[in-house]
Amino acid sequence: MTFKNTLSPSLLRVAERETKLVLAELVGIKAVVIASVDGFDVASASTDNVDPVRIAAMASSIAAIGSVVAHEAALGAPTNIMINSTMGFVQVFNVDRPDVQLIVNIVSDSSGVLAQVAYRGRLMAKSLQSA
Repeated sequence: MTFKNTLSPSLLRVAERETKLVLAELVGIKAVVIASVDGFDVASASTDNVDPVRIAAMASSIAAIGSVVAHEAALGAPTNIMINSTMGFVQVFNVDRPDVQLIVNIVSDSSGVLAQVAYRGRLMAKSLQSA
């Protein structure tokens, strides 16, 4: 049995739909990857040669580090993490569900608009929470 088989069909449908919508709606997006906190790829869409399995695994580590830092600094539960680079950025959003914890990863080149990605990523996280 694979990890995806443990998730509800409605969650998987929303995850697949949301990854494709974000990719189509926003400028500069290279990949949208939804992963478990354990690093398993749940759903993904990309316009570039991006390996969703590798992104899912790395995002799991990034989310874990962010959680520890927020906890140590007494900042509460983290909602998202941003990584800026010379050619773009990545935003990682936590999705808290009673049945599974997910991570949304949105990878953008430098033409992407940070505020649009932040807004759409939060909407996506809410959609996944209620699916």
